[in-house]
Amino acid sequence: MTEEKRETVIDRKLLELLVCPLTKGPLVYNQQRSELVSKSAHLAYPVRDGIPIMLPSEARPIDD
Repeated sequence: MTEEKRETVIDRKLLELLVCPLTKGPLVYNQQRSELVSKSAHLAYPVRDGIPIMLPSEARPIDD
């Protein structure tokens, strides 16, 4: 039995409203990794089961 990877989709309206909790800057949705990326904070916030987890303690640091 193989396990299918479920792709999470973020509602466009929700994405327009969400900002980085640290910088208040825009977020970019990375569908492949299922996360919201804040380029200004260099953080990626996870999206689990379609719910953005906007806690800095849950974010993954990223390199540009």
